[in-house]
Amino acid sequence: MPDTLIALVLGAMVLMASLLSVELAVSVSIIEIVLGVIAGNALGLEPTPWVEHLAGLGSMVLTFLAGAEVKVEAMRARIKESLLIGGLSFIGPFLGSWLFSFYVLGWSQPASLIAGVALSTTSLAVVYAVLVETGLSSSAIGQVIMASCFVTDFGTALAPNVIFAKMSWKTLLFLALSAFAILGLPRLARGLFRRYSQQVVEPEAKVLLLALAFFMFLGAFSGSHAVLPVFVFGLSVSQTFDQYPDVQRKLRIMAFAILTPVFFIKAGLNVSVSDLYAAIIPLLAFLTIKLVTKAVCVYPVARRYVPQDAVFTTLLMSTGLTFGTISSMYGLSAGIIDRGQFSILVTVVILSAILPTLVAQRWFMPEAATSVGGRGQPNTQAPPVSAGQ
Repeated sequence: MPDTLIALVLGAMVLMASLLSVELAVSVSIIEIVLGVIAGNALGLEPTPWVEHLAGLGSMVLTFLAGAEVKVEAMRARIKESLLIGGLSFIGPFLGSWLFSFYVLGWSQPASLIAGVALSTTSLAVVYAVLVETGLSSSAIGQVIMASCFVTDFGTALAPNVIFAKMSWKTLLFLALSAFAILGLPRLARGLFRRYSQQVVEPEAKVLLLALAFFMFLGAFSGSHAVLPVFVFGLSVSQTFDQYPDVQRKLRIMAFAILTPVFFIKAGLNVSVSDLYAAIIPLLAFLTIKLVTKAVCVYPVARRYVPQDAVFTTLLMSTGLTFGTISSMYGLSAGIIDRGQFSILVTVVILSAILPTLVAQRWFMPEAATSVGGRGQPNTQAPPVSAGQ
């Protein structure tokens, strides 16, 4: 298929996903993945090198924005419960999925570890959307959940770098340059934001994209993955974004207009429907393991620290989307898992984004929620741009 036709098809899918997301009140990233599945299996569409590159940059932007959404002050204020809820939310599903895939399904050890990482996630983006739509983002329960999400996703971002890192002088250089960039770039960003934030040519947004491209290059050069340093970089810039919210809004628009849709559509292109049909039992087993281990690990701690909203907290911590997809894509790109295994993991990730969220908003909304439709009914007002992912 010619590149121009691929670009046309992708553009049509990006627009269609946006319209369907608004009309159906479903996360646009889920619809983008579904459209990618349809295009890959019905139209035979395959990602080209330029699609691969845009998708890679999209994953970096998503990771960066997720880190930038974390409020450092909120995490410090709720450090004990956040570490316990977030840490157990990562460890339980990681161990359950890893052991099941290795000992029951007979997957290789590296593939089983990818399964553990991909299904241990909590979707910071989905959680953020729910909290903003229901007026809980600045409430005590909202702060606990957001900070716990950070802990879980930090573990998810750290795990591939620790497990699959190929230690060499390149790896050490990658770590050193990443640390230098994380420490130095926020100061540079503040200066650029202060001087150029009102300029139409948007140099302050472009320098952030250049920084993410730099992290991508470092990761590829060293044979590592840049998810963790990019996530920490986003966290280091979060306070600067609080002072210059317009810059964050510009970057969101740039990202969600083309980069992140390409990432999620590409993920869908790699899902094989025929493989899913043949693997329905492992798929359901993985979904059960993720939801049950999340509940077993999170609920007792949530019951202690946020007793009135323990079920709501547990359900939101059971969601997964962005980092689960990124981890699965990493495994596929690195040749650790095959397309069939990737299809299973991504499908489980998508289902875990939908089911717990629907149950939480329908039956277990906290009393502090300010939904226009009343308790248990989500706000129909449009969320901020990041909520769509």
